[in-house]
Amino acid sequence: MLEKMSTNQRVILATVLSLLIFVVYDYFFIPKQHPKLPNDTNTTQHIAKSTAPSSNLQAPRTNAQSFVQINSNNATTLGTTTLLHVKSKRFEMFIDDLGRIHQVILEEKRYKTESGEQIKLFDEKKLPKPLEVRFSDMALNEKAFKVPYTYQGPKALDIQKKIKIVLSQDLGEEKVQKILTIYPDGHYEAKIKVQNAHKYFISPGYRPNVRVDGYTLHGALIKEKDGTITIIKDGDAKGSEVFSGAKIAAAFDRYYTTLFYDFTKGMNVVVSKDAQDNPILFVEGSPTLTLGGYVGPKEYETLKAIHPELTDVIEYGFFTFIAKPMFRALLALYHWIGNWGWAIVALTIIIRIILFPLTLKGMLSMQKLKDLAPKIKEIQQKYKGDPQKLNAHMMQLYKKYKVNPMGGCLPMLIQIPIFFAIYRVLLNAIELKGAPWILWITDLSSKDPYYVLPVLMGLTMFIHQKITPTTITDPMQKKIFTYLPIVFTFFFLTFPAGLTLYWFTNNILSIIQQLIVNKIFEARKAAQKEQHE
Repeated sequence: MLEKMSTNQRVILATVLSLLIFVVYDYFFIPKQHPKLPNDTNTTQHIAKSTAPSSNLQAPRTNAQSFVQINSNNATTLGTTTLLHVKSKRFEMFIDDLGRIHQVILEEKRYKTESGEQIKLFDEKKLPKPLEVRFSDMALNEKAFKVPYTYQGPKALDIQKKIKIVLSQDLGEEKVQKILTIYPDGHYEAKIKVQNAHKYFISPGYRPNVRVDGYTLHGALIKEKDGTITIIKDGDAKGSEVFSGAKIAAAFDRYYTTLFYDFTKGMNVVVSKDAQDNPILFVEGSPTLTLGGYVGPKEYETLKAIHPELTDVIEYGFFTFIAKPMFRALLALYHWIGNWGWAIVALTIIIRIILFPLTLKGMLSMQKLKDLAPKIKEIQQKYKGDPQKLNAHMMQLYKKYKVNPMGGCLPMLIQIPIFFAIYRVLLNAIELKGAPWILWITDLSSKDPYYVLPVLMGLTMFIHQKITPTTITDPMQKKIFTYLPIVFTFFFLTFPAGLTLYWFTNNILSIIQQLIVNKIFEARKAAQKEQHE
């Protein structure tokens, strides 16, 4: 069937398929936000037991009686009272009387909700919290949620450099100590000591619940000791995954993360799950456990400053191998230009320059095919009842005039992975949050509030169609081709302004390139005509 299709039919098919793949991928294969658990304070968190015959690791063993939920029975206030309030220029951290990071509020101006409030990273009803300890001994675990931690020192700390705090819990048969060193950028070092070596697990916490949508990944990420990165999306957790010697264990939404890391000894990580099959991370404890942690935005430079490998938490999906170097190039351009919008424009220009030789070849091929259209139609009419002769004569025609029938499709096919990669970059890059471009566009991570860019994108796509040579004669194909700019405009209405800016710029460059190629081809035709005369 494909052999019988003209080049322009293949172009239309490639365009339509790329759009369909794009839409289907986003709306069906990227996890949507799962419904929240009912606001019932007596709801018990069910943590599944891990079954891994080849490993000695076991998930925290809890059941309806072994885990005491906040506000139930004798624990009417535990977990809701702030033991320590730590504040820096970047964040406010609230540590509760169960020795956990109960909440983190981002203090920078760009981290605001639509109502103008500073962003809170955690849903207060979602458990576990960062640094939450759970014992395998059910009775001891229940007691651990009834006995508060103690802290000797100021109840509020405004930090400009690292601070060290000590939290203690006396459970009678066991004593727990958490020694935390907290840094102004949101990362910390934690040393956990249990006096009598009861088996326990500690969690980096349930993922932040700020930006959970159907367009981006959210769930858990584990970087294993061999460098392999495993992602468990929300809704896909089996509750039996075990990772020995892992370097990073992160729970994340679109822009934010809470994580543990250990790049020397590694961590033994088990992945449990909640009622919606969302992954919940736990790290196996030891009598003296030391690990690093971070709670905050997935900012590339912040994570890199803590440790370069932490940038692996910024995940771009299938095209990560293209997207990561593309983001680094975008970041370099931003530092040079000073504006994310113009950095996107500059990156688009650079990509088009790199692809120009291939694009030029494809455009010239399309021009040649346009001139051959009458001859192609003649052959199709003459041999329409004999596919073998039709294909043979078509190949002879292409060979005689040195035309590649797929030459016009190749640049478009190469653009598809690049588009997906930059799509992921511009969706996941928190650096674009609150980043202005011009006048009305004050946040490149959000849609254009007045839909100017999507309309301009559709208009430039239409103009590019009109000046691009085509051999389409079928009325239905013409209609499909004509309506594509409208379809694309419709889908881009809600896309981030940064992504729409990329596609709009790309269209303008395509128009310029096409006009140049048209002139080059006309000049070549004129020269050939003079030679024949």
